[in-house]
Amino acid sequence: MSSPRLGIGFIGSGFNARFHMQGFRQVRDADVLGVWSPNAKNAASAAKYARELDIGECKAYKSITEMVCDPKIDAIWLNGPNHARIENVEEVCAAVASGKATLKGIACEKPLGRTVAEAKHILKLVEKAGIMHGYLENQYFSPQVSVGHNLIWKRGAANTGRPYLARAAEEHSGPHGPWFWNGQQQGGGVLNDMMCHSVLVVRQLLTPPGESLTTLVPKRVTGHIASLKWSRKEYAAQLKKSMGVDYLKKPSEDFASVTIEFETPDGGMAIGEATTSWSFVGPGLRLSAELLGPEYSMKWNSLESGLDLFFSRAVKGKTGEDIVEKQMAETGQMPVVVNEAIAYGYEAEDRHFVRAFLGKEKPALTWHDGLDVVKLLMTAYMSAEQGKTIEFPPRNIDKFVPQVAQGTWKPR
Repeated sequence: MSSPRLGIGFIGSGFNARFHMQGFRQVRDADVLGVWSPNAKNAASAAKYARELDIGECKAYKSITEMVCDPKIDAIWLNGPNHARIENVEEVCAAVASGKATLKGIACEKPLGRTVAEAKHILKLVEKAGIMHGYLENQYFSPQVSVGHNLIWKRGAANTGRPYLARAAEEHSGPHGPWFWNGQQQGGGVLNDMMCHSVLVVRQLLTPPGESLTTLVPKRVTGHIASLKWSRKEYAAQLKKSMGVDYLKKPSEDFASVTIEFETPDGGMAIGEATTSWSFVGPGLRLSAELLGPEYSMKWNSLESGLDLFFSRAVKGKTGEDIVEKQMAETGQMPVVVNEAIAYGYEAEDRHFVRAFLGKEKPALTWHDGLDVVKLLMTAYMSAEQGKTIEFPPRNIDKFVPQVAQGTWKPR
């Protein structure tokens, strides 16, 4: 008897969706069968890409409703832009509520919402519709983070006590698409776009494997934001030409840092430090993490990949990202991330949520975890705006909208 398979439909056809499609090459029990995008040409291109990867007989759909109502589609991977999140979820849930569609699950990319209010709204919608939900945080599943996390707690913490300091960072030279740079569409700048990864990773590392992240309770949050590079006149001009945004008039932050003070179950303190940047200059995307305890530590840097190439200035070629994501150079010594979908955690997270939606595992991350991340991000923005440490959770966090998202932020 053959085991059941999960038919997956993608909402969104861009860069992130294609990373997930690469991850599905090594995932059993699932087929990518559908793609919807508001741009029909992009949807058709993504469907063709999925077929070329041999991950399913994928086709483009004319609407979300049409895709969700197709009996072949069992689960949705939500990869569309932030500003379309609510309308996308509303259409999915309306199709299920009508009785014309059934879904085994819906997995949503980060961030869950641009504000706490948005995140709460879509969480309420999916739970009312009775749909199992998973929060797609790829770095939680990256092999180095996962293996290091387990070994540290098994060997180090078990013998000498729990860890007390975690650090994480994600840094690159800037996003691919114009809407990321638009603070009002995206919901902020680099803090909203990428700090969601690092905030969850530090909490993960400081929590024993298998335990809920909520056992580590945030108490105080200190955030800082700045526009270090892209509001300089020469770079603002480049950005306006390439992305259609004017950072001299309405900038978003291209650097952010946050310190989170956690309370451990035994009443102790643990610290999480996270930084993120669109102003990083280097070979390409750099992910990093550290964890320190009484007699042990771990560190990870995605650019320490084990494979380096060198090209002299005599080597000429087109610009691209065939060496590393957000690649910044084609000559000199370059680290190569051999399989980014595996290295960054996409493959493992896609495998996990397929199994979860088939009833074989309990979801490691749900939209409740995604909501917790949004609360921390908004508190970090609040701290940065007020210039002080904020007790968590702050009052009126549900109504808070960052100045960057309102288009009123002025860098110092």
